[in-house]
Amino acid sequence: MLRDTSAPGPILTESLLQRLDVPGPRYTSYPTADRFVEAFGPVEYAQALEQRAQGATVGGTPPLSLYVHIPFCESVCYYCACNKVITKHHERAEEYIQALEAEIGLHVAVLGKGQSVSQLHFGGGSPTFLSDAEIERLMAAMRSAFRIAPGAEISIEVDPRTVTTERLQNLARMGFNRLSFGVQDFDPEVQKAVHRVQSFESVHELVVSARALGFESLNVDLIYGLPKQTPASFARTVELVGELRPDRIALYAYAHLPQRFKPQRRIDPEQLPPPGDRVQMLGGAIQGFLGFGYTYIGMDHFALPGDTLAAAKRQGRLHRNFQGYSTQPDCDLIGLGVSSIGRMGATYSQNAKTLPEYYDAVRQGHFPIVRGLALTRDDLVRRAVIMALMCQGRVEFESIELAHLVNMREYFAAELESLKPLVEMGLAELESDAIQVTPRGWYFVRGVAMVFDRHLRADKTRERFSRII
Repeated sequence: MLRDTSAPGPILTESLLQRLDVPGPRYTSYPTADRFVEAFGPVEYAQALEQRAQGATVGGTPPLSLYVHIPFCESVCYYCACNKVITKHHERAEEYIQALEAEIGLHVAVLGKGQSVSQLHFGGGSPTFLSDAEIERLMAAMRSAFRIAPGAEISIEVDPRTVTTERLQNLARMGFNRLSFGVQDFDPEVQKAVHRVQSFESVHELVVSARALGFESLNVDLIYGLPKQTPASFARTVELVGELRPDRIALYAYAHLPQRFKPQRRIDPEQLPPPGDRVQMLGGAIQGFLGFGYTYIGMDHFALPGDTLAAAKRQGRLHRNFQGYSTQPDCDLIGLGVSSIGRMGATYSQNAKTLPEYYDAVRQGHFPIVRGLALTRDDLVRRAVIMALMCQGRVEFESIELAHLVNMREYFAAELESLKPLVEMGLAELESDAIQVTPRGWYFVRGVAMVFDRHLRADKTRERFSRII
């Protein structure tokens, strides 16, 4: 049973579990990406870019964040819900890189050269499917089009099966200062069940090398709820990750949605752990990582006290974007590559999800945007409330009222009424002028945020989301 040292009694009881074991959004944005519409396309995106460019002439424009999606993987991981292309034909990367260079050029044509970038992330798929020369070519294209700010976070997701110490040296030379290792689980039987076999020793060797090379921050991704996992086996994985001592840990709940993600159909649902075991895994992992000295950042992130993410949590400077928790203030995000999601001003957008559609758009000189959203005034108010809950665990009524010219108790009368059961469960406190998430509630902050999601309240079909515990 998971216990919280700052509150009496267990965090989870059976009755709490039954009420909280429901699907819900991760709130890397609000509204969530499933609300994007095809009525928002290349024209609307170009207009949002132009508004930024016009603001840049006056000054005070926030730095950019860049996300580059590399979809290719050599083999399929059965749990994966990412947009990916499984292939061993590395020559396919050439056409994709050309398309990325063209897409970068489309942005420069509107924004001009030299926009300041404070965050650059390569995700996938497996970005390390590309050769070092290909990654260097993309980095050169980025540096030619944008100005990478001093101290910028430059990160890349690394498949330990495709990387050597020599490759890490080359990534460091290119300017990458943060690495994220996809681990998921160290148990051999679990690895076989999800078709991703990699030894602890190989990952340990890479972590040691990365430390010696001076990377500023190392992240390890884990997933609980995978086939053949047990509380005991996952506790062993937690112990091994504790030995690695990465700066950050991302702990995700597996969402089994085979109707949406074809690779998951290869997973035998009979091998998935039951809800009670999943809760034990989560509770054991939280206790384990806290015992190793990590700070619980929120929802799915842990960080060592000296990491910038932990410092941001202590200082109330946490932010959240499409990659999860971040130290970066709210900034415009350009998503490059197939399926990438971006944020520009008060808009969200997503690129084409298939390579043929993506290639066709950029060859014609069009932004490959296929859907998106222009946020309404209501969306902006609710986004402010939800992000305050997700990042600070507290909503000050006065700050929302001044920024958005609403009366919180009147505007959110129905939501504040719906919050009362969570208050009774000890997950939140409703003060005269604020909402405070309790230490216990911080572990289930998604459930508190869901109260203020107008779209979710109107649509009871939630099975497209992962479960909140």
